[in-house]
Amino acid sequence: MKVIRKIIKIDEDLCNGCGNCVPACAEGALEIIDGKARVIADIYCDGLGACLGECPTGALKIEERPADEFDEHAVEQMLTEKQASPEASRVLPMAAGGCPSTRMVQSFGSGSATAPVAGEPVESALSHWPVQIMLVPPTAPFLKGADLLVLADCVPVAFPTLHRDFLQGKRVMLGCPKFDNAEAYIDKFEQICRQSGIRSITSVVMEVPCCAALPVIVQKGIQRSGVKIPLEEVVISVRGKILQRRPIAA
Repeated sequence: MKVIRKIIKIDEDLCNGCGNCVPACAEGALEIIDGKARVIADIYCDGLGACLGECPTGALKIEERPADEFDEHAVEQMLTEKQASPEASRVLPMAAGGCPSTRMVQSFGSGSATAPVAGEPVESALSHWPVQIMLVPPTAPFLKGADLLVLADCVPVAFPTLHRDFLQGKRVMLGCPKFDNAEAYIDKFEQICRQSGIRSITSVVMEVPCCAALPVIVQKGIQRSGVKIPLEEVVISVRGKILQRRPIAA
């Protein structure tokens, strides 16, 4: 059924077929066909516009028009089929060109970190990719039923045992509430909370004033979604100490 909604529009006159937008679309809605970027089906495009910043010519924009509803189940099925194909690797979706940071890895490693011992390698607790808030799609398979860890991007530098103390068993998203688009973040968390069955969210921020906006952004996203999800705020000092842990009513 067609509804009026936001969806990607591609100006073919401006598109040079570079392919940068293809890996930026974690839903796999874009392909290069006959030398131009195309939306292969409306049901695969969520209209969030994660691909916009990857286009060097400005050929992509978001418009509102009648389109088939976004179908997250169809997206999951398509990505699963791509992953199962002989050519596929563990990175989805794959395309020539584009930024490797946008390519989605569903699982790797054990996802558990061991206590650091001097002189020995330490195993990462990271279990997925990407991790940047703007690059993680609401339909990412690794978000399903997850306990979510939302970090201010200075936290991993300041807190020395992040993997051991916070990351184990969680899915992580990371960003800067001062320099990034707060409204886009709110929209992203709203959709994640509606679609992914998130069980809990822990927001870890620095003690500096600009970081205080991140838990508020997450809280607003939860509230807009209408889903009740436990939210905890953790504040880290610039010297890497936990100063405060508190639940936030969402």
